[in-house]
Amino acid sequence: MGTAAKVGKTSIRIASTAVDTAVLIVILLLVAIGCYALWDSNQVYRSAAADQYARYRPTNDNQGLSFEELKAINPDVFAWLTVYGTHIDYPVVRGENNMRYVNTNAEGKYSLSGAIFLDFQNCRDFTDFNSILYGHHMERNAMFGEIGNFAEFEYFEARKYGMLYFNGKEHGLEFFTFIHADAYDRLVFRTNNTSEEEKQRYLEYIYELAVHTRDIEITTDDRIVLLNTCSNFSTNGRDILIGRITDELFDDPFRVDEAEEYRIIFGIDVPLGFWTQSPLWLRITIITLPLIALVLLVSFLIKRRRRGDNCETGDN
Repeated sequence: MGTAAKVGKTSIRIASTAVDTAVLIVILLLVAIGCYALWDSNQVYRSAAADQYARYRPTNDNQGLSFEELKAINPDVFAWLTVYGTHIDYPVVRGENNMRYVNTNAEGKYSLSGAIFLDFQNCRDFTDFNSILYGHHMERNAMFGEIGNFAEFEYFEARKYGMLYFNGKEHGLEFFTFIHADAYDRLVFRTNNTSEEEKQRYLEYIYELAVHTRDIEITTDDRIVLLNTCSNFSTNGRDILIGRITDELFDDPFRVDEAEEYRIIFGIDVPLGFWTQSPLWLRITIITLPLIALVLLVSFLIKRRRRGDNCETGDN
């Protein structure tokens, strides 16, 4: 074999190795970016999960002491909202304006998930005819991410009640309608309905927008609460679940003591307690294992192709 041929083969081998190395580096970079994106996304949703606030939940067992601790951390906290049959189980805040808690959580810390907050024009004792609660529409059942599910009739029918804690007492919530509205609908988001005529007109209007309703008589003497979040149906659309506040407490038909929730990870049902309570390194390992396997597979294929090239040229 001539010198020129050997030089050519060597150049080809070097170029092939360089290309293979570059491909492997790109794959590793993509894996690293993917791992970081998964970690960052998980952090956002983890911070928004209702179980992050469970220790603050006012109950008869602790006489609301933990809730008082949360109020000491952030004086804007004043209530607690639970919607039976969903993951909506959060403290409620009210800020000096409606932007304060868009990117701030109930502990007063910066968070993309924000908090469940009352319209700043509403009274904290829910004495207004209609009070409006806002929350982000998030995936993984976080914040108000499940409100849109009430557009399905079966889902709406199965979830009739909730609980609203304020002024040191638990109150019942009885949901009577679900509506789609526009974010700029001034009538829906009007909070100063004080006269009988204004209240009646308000009730009539939300029934005009109703997707589903229940045969419950709502009058101008009632106090109603709107759970408002973004809709998937349109850019400015809003999904709103509306209930009335009652002195009667309702049993939670979805309550199952000592039951484990499950989250599907790569097709496997993993107990939610395991996923939320396990160390960060373990969760990252579980997520990245398929990506590591992909890198090893690509490396194997590159080496196999290289050996094939060597055999074709007669190299050992």
